[in-house]
Amino acid sequence: MLGMVTIIDTRPQRHPEKAGKPDTPVQRKPSWIRARVPTASHEFAATRRIVREHGLHTVCEEAACPNIGECWQQRHATMMIMGDTCTRACAFCNVATGLPQPLDPAEPEQVAAAVAKLALAHVVITSVDRDDLADGGAEHFAHTIRAIRVRTPATTIEVLTPDFLRKEGAVDTVVEARPDIYNHNLETVPGLYLKIRPGARYFASLRLLQRVKELSPAMFTKSGIMVGLGEEREAVLQVMDDLRSAEVDFITIGQYLQPTRKHAEVKRFVTPDEFKALEKTALAKGFLLVSASPLTRSSYHAGADFARLKAARQAALAGRGPGAQD
Repeated sequence: MLGMVTIIDTRPQRHPEKAGKPDTPVQRKPSWIRARVPTASHEFAATRRIVREHGLHTVCEEAACPNIGECWQQRHATMMIMGDTCTRACAFCNVATGLPQPLDPAEPEQVAAAVAKLALAHVVITSVDRDDLADGGAEHFAHTIRAIRVRTPATTIEVLTPDFLRKEGAVDTVVEARPDIYNHNLETVPGLYLKIRPGARYFASLRLLQRVKELSPAMFTKSGIMVGLGEEREAVLQVMDDLRSAEVDFITIGQYLQPTRKHAEVKRFVTPDEFKALEKTALAKGFLLVSASPLTRSSYHAGADFARLKAARQAALAGRGPGAQD
């Protein structure tokens, strides 16, 4: 069934750094924000069972994604490697904060086995931030990519990595493993970083995306932002220009939804018409592909989007338009 989704996470001590913060108001969602509520469908249960059998975490669950019902019923789960505890404390994110456990050396093989059981044609691999590791977990990403290549060589692989802030050579390590798409989200406009993404640096994230293209010009790159956090439209347009300067191919724009009363509040709900306008503007700026809607998330419809992305590049090559590669 379809219904309004309000996710308020009540798990104790999940966000200890936010415990002393005052509650923020949770606004009632407008009629255009609707998501499929998880049900007891066979496919949803099968996806959950496979994830549990291999001891894996998913961003679908940990980040309280509103699209989990739709995606898991299609057996599309986004794997979150390197544990379920993040060393950062972003104001928007529902992933638990704290001191992570050591890396599980068996995890890459477990991810590959789950990808095979789910019969995924396209998989998205993301992770928590691991500032405690010398390489930020870059080699673990590489091991996971290679394990999937061995087990299911036809599966296309999209990585959504942390910023690897002050981790020299980390991006190079992931790129050398040859994912099909390299994604790193800017998340918000630079003026809101101190409040929304305090552990990150806007230009470091932008530089990461630029570095991927320097290392592998033909590799697809992708980034995303949330809206509704109080950003001005002009600042969103500037982010688009910055991403195009870094030759990013694909941008996603979605509505921020507040996980708990301790997280950053939703300043406003952006209308579908505004999302359509942002999509039109982004395409005019030269992105090969744009996904902009209230429920757009980085890995939502990722497989279908990858097919569209490849087709857009082929069209650009044929016309020598934006996105053409020599």
